[in-house]
Amino acid sequence: MYQTIKLIANSGIRTETPPPTDEALRVTVQRLRNEVLATFNGALSIRHVDAGSCNGCELEIHALTNPYYNLEGLGIHFVASPRHADMLLVTGPVSRHMMTALKRTYDATPEPKLVVAVGDCGCTGGIFGESYASCGRIANVIPVDVAVPGCPPTPLALMQGILTAIGVTPGDAVQSTPGGALEGPG
Repeated sequence: MYQTIKLIANSGIRTETPPPTDEALRVTVQRLRNEVLATFNGALSIRHVDAGSCNGCELEIHALTNPYYNLEGLGIHFVASPRHADMLLVTGPVSRHMMTALKRTYDATPEPKLVVAVGDCGCTGGIFGESYASCGRIANVIPVDVAVPGCPPTPLALMQGILTAIGVTPGDAVQSTPGGALEGPG
Protein backbone atom coordinates (compact mmCIF):
# COMPACT_ATOMS: atom_id res chain seq x y z
CA MET A 1 0.00 0.00 0.00
CA TYR A 2 2.87 2.35 0.83
CA GLN A 3 4.29 1.78 -2.67
CA THR A 4 1.00 2.79 -4.27
CA ILE A 5 0.72 5.97 -2.22
CA LYS A 6 4.32 6.86 -3.05
CA LEU A 7 3.62 6.28 -6.77
CA ILE A 8 0.55 8.54 -6.64
CA ALA A 9 2.50 11.24 -4.82
CA ASN A 10 5.32 11.14 -7.39
CA SER A 11 3.17 11.02 -10.55
CA GLY A 12 0.11 13.06 -9.51
CA ILE A 13 -3.43 12.28 -10.53
CA ARG A 14 -3.71 11.11 -14.11
CA THR A 15 -6.91 11.05 -16.11
CA GLU A 16 -7.88 10.42 -19.68
CA THR A 17 -7.67 13.30 -22.09
CA PRO A 18 -11.10 14.69 -22.90
CA PRO A 19 -12.59 13.70 -26.26
CA PRO A 20 -12.12 16.21 -29.08
CA THR A 21 -14.91 18.71 -29.63
CA ASP A 22 -17.51 17.38 -32.02
CA GLU A 23 -19.20 20.19 -33.96
CA ALA A 24 -21.97 17.85 -35.19
CA LEU A 25 -22.88 17.10 -31.57
CA ARG A 26 -22.93 20.80 -30.73
CA VAL A 27 -25.30 21.54 -33.64
CA THR A 28 -27.52 18.57 -32.71
CA VAL A 29 -27.60 19.69 -29.07
CA GLN A 30 -28.61 23.24 -30.04
CA ARG A 31 -31.35 21.98 -32.38
CA LEU A 32 -32.59 19.63 -29.66
CA ARG A 33 -32.64 22.40 -27.06
CA ASN A 34 -34.58 24.73 -29.39
CA GLU A 35 -37.09 22.02 -30.35
CA VAL A 36 -37.69 21.04 -26.72
CA LEU A 37 -38.19 24.67 -25.72
CA ALA A 38 -40.61 25.32 -28.57
CA THR A 39 -42.58 22.07 -28.49
CA PHE A 40 -42.71 21.07 -24.83
CA ASN A 41 -42.37 24.42 -23.04
CA GLY A 42 -38.80 23.69 -22.03
CA ALA A 43 -39.11 20.15 -20.67
CA LEU A 44 -39.48 16.75 -22.32
CA SER A 45 -40.29 13.80 -20.09
CA ILE A 46 -39.26 10.34 -21.26
CA ARG A 47 -40.39 7.01 -19.84
CA HIS A 48 -37.97 4.22 -20.71
CA VAL A 49 -39.48 0.75 -21.12
CA ASP A 50 -37.33 -2.37 -21.38
CA ALA A 51 -39.55 -4.84 -23.23
CA GLY A 52 -37.05 -7.70 -23.16
CA SER A 53 -33.67 -6.38 -24.26
CA CYS A 54 -30.14 -7.60 -23.53
CA ASN A 55 -29.40 -4.24 -21.80
CA GLY A 56 -26.92 -3.07 -24.46
CA CYS A 57 -29.27 -0.25 -25.46
CA GLU A 58 -29.84 0.66 -21.81
CA LEU A 59 -26.12 1.30 -21.33
CA GLU A 60 -26.18 3.78 -24.21
CA ILE A 61 -29.36 5.40 -22.88
CA HIS A 62 -27.69 5.84 -19.48
CA ALA A 63 -24.74 7.47 -21.25
CA LEU A 64 -27.13 10.23 -22.36
CA THR A 65 -27.27 11.47 -18.77
CA ASN A 66 -23.50 11.71 -18.28
CA PRO A 67 -21.75 15.12 -18.37
CA TYR A 68 -20.59 14.67 -21.97
CA TYR A 69 -24.08 14.34 -23.50
CA ASN A 70 -25.91 16.09 -20.61
CA LEU A 71 -29.48 15.37 -21.65
CA GLU A 72 -30.77 16.85 -18.39
CA GLY A 73 -29.17 20.17 -19.31
CA LEU A 74 -31.37 20.28 -22.41
CA GLY A 75 -34.55 20.00 -20.38
CA ILE A 76 -35.01 16.31 -21.14
CA HIS A 77 -35.43 14.00 -18.18
CA PHE A 78 -36.51 10.46 -17.47
CA VAL A 79 -39.61 9.88 -15.35
CA ALA A 80 -40.77 6.87 -13.35
CA SER A 81 -44.40 6.96 -14.44
CA PRO A 82 -45.88 6.90 -17.94
CA ARG A 83 -48.54 9.29 -16.65
CA HIS A 84 -45.86 12.01 -16.50
CA ALA A 85 -44.23 11.17 -19.85
CA ASP A 86 -44.36 12.84 -23.25
CA MET A 87 -42.35 10.09 -24.93
CA LEU A 88 -41.81 6.35 -24.53
CA LEU A 89 -38.30 5.09 -25.28
CA VAL A 90 -38.73 1.33 -25.79
CA THR A 91 -35.88 -1.17 -26.09
CA GLY A 92 -35.68 -4.84 -27.01
CA PRO A 93 -37.93 -7.25 -28.82
CA VAL A 94 -41.24 -7.42 -26.99
CA SER A 95 -41.32 -10.62 -24.99
CA ARG A 96 -44.74 -12.25 -24.63
CA HIS A 97 -44.59 -11.57 -20.89
CA MET A 98 -44.06 -7.83 -21.49
CA MET A 99 -46.72 -7.39 -24.18
CA THR A 100 -49.55 -6.50 -21.79
CA ALA A 101 -47.33 -4.27 -19.64
CA LEU A 102 -46.14 -2.38 -22.74
CA LYS A 103 -49.72 -1.86 -23.95
CA ARG A 104 -50.77 -0.61 -20.50
CA THR A 105 -47.79 1.74 -20.36
CA TYR A 106 -48.69 3.10 -23.80
CA ASP A 107 -52.33 3.56 -22.76
CA ALA A 108 -51.31 5.33 -19.53
CA THR A 109 -49.18 7.87 -21.38
CA PRO A 110 -51.18 11.07 -22.01
CA GLU A 111 -51.82 12.38 -25.52
CA PRO A 112 -49.99 13.56 -27.55
CA LYS A 113 -47.47 10.79 -26.99
CA LEU A 114 -44.41 9.81 -28.96
CA VAL A 115 -42.85 6.35 -29.18
CA VAL A 116 -39.22 5.73 -30.12
CA ALA A 117 -38.13 2.15 -30.85
CA VAL A 118 -34.48 1.71 -29.89
CA GLY A 119 -31.99 -0.80 -31.28
CA ASP A 120 -32.19 -3.45 -33.95
CA CYS A 121 -34.32 -5.65 -31.69
CA GLY A 122 -36.84 -2.86 -31.12
CA CYS A 123 -36.94 -1.90 -34.81
CA THR A 124 -36.98 -5.33 -36.48
CA GLY A 125 -37.03 -7.97 -33.76
CA GLY A 126 -33.27 -8.46 -34.20
CA ILE A 127 -31.86 -11.93 -33.79
CA PHE A 128 -34.90 -12.96 -31.75
CA GLY A 129 -37.55 -12.24 -34.38
CA GLU A 130 -41.02 -13.57 -33.68
CA SER A 131 -41.42 -16.83 -31.81
CA TYR A 132 -43.37 -18.49 -29.04
CA ALA A 133 -41.55 -16.22 -26.56
CA SER A 134 -41.24 -12.99 -28.58
CA CYS A 135 -43.70 -10.69 -30.33
CA GLY A 136 -40.78 -9.28 -32.34
CA ARG A 137 -40.46 -5.57 -33.07
CA ILE A 138 -42.18 -2.95 -30.96
CA ALA A 139 -44.43 -1.83 -33.83
CA ASN A 140 -46.14 -5.24 -33.64
CA VAL A 141 -47.54 -4.24 -30.23
CA ILE A 142 -47.85 -0.41 -30.15
CA PRO A 143 -47.56 2.34 -32.81
CA VAL A 144 -43.99 3.60 -33.27
CA ASP A 145 -43.15 7.14 -34.39
CA VAL A 146 -39.36 6.82 -34.79
CA ALA A 147 -37.05 3.83 -35.10
CA VAL A 148 -33.39 4.20 -34.06
CA PRO A 149 -31.44 1.23 -35.46
CA GLY A 150 -28.12 -0.07 -34.16
CA CYS A 151 -26.90 -2.81 -31.91
CA PRO A 152 -26.73 -0.81 -29.73
CA PRO A 153 -27.25 2.67 -31.20
CA THR A 154 -24.78 5.33 -30.09
CA PRO A 155 -25.87 8.08 -27.69
CA LEU A 156 -25.62 10.56 -30.58
CA ALA A 157 -27.98 8.38 -32.68
CA LEU A 158 -30.37 8.27 -29.71
CA MET A 159 -30.27 12.06 -29.43
CA GLN A 160 -30.96 12.36 -33.16
CA GLY A 161 -33.86 9.93 -32.78
CA ILE A 162 -35.34 11.99 -29.96
CA LEU A 163 -34.92 15.15 -32.04
CA THR A 164 -36.58 13.46 -35.01
CA ALA A 165 -39.47 12.29 -32.83
CA ILE A 166 -40.07 15.80 -31.54
CA GLY A 167 -40.47 17.01 -35.13
CA VAL A 168 -42.80 14.14 -36.11
CA THR A 169 -46.56 14.38 -35.90
CA PRO A 170 -47.71 11.47 -33.71
CA GLY A 171 -48.90 8.62 -35.92
CA ASP A 172 -46.46 9.36 -38.79
CA ALA A 173 -43.84 6.62 -38.55
CA VAL A 174 -40.24 7.41 -39.41
CA GLN A 175 -38.46 4.57 -41.16
CA SER A 176 -34.81 3.73 -40.74
CA THR A 177 -32.57 3.22 -43.75
CA PRO A 178 -30.19 0.28 -44.20
CA GLY A 179 -27.26 2.58 -43.33
CA GLY A 180 -28.84 3.38 -39.98
CA ALA A 181 -29.85 6.97 -40.77
CA LEU A 182 -33.27 8.27 -39.93
CA GLU A 183 -35.68 9.40 -42.63
CA GLY A 184 -38.68 11.65 -42.24
CA PRO A 185 -42.22 10.56 -42.98
CA GLY A 186 -43.41 10.32 -46.55
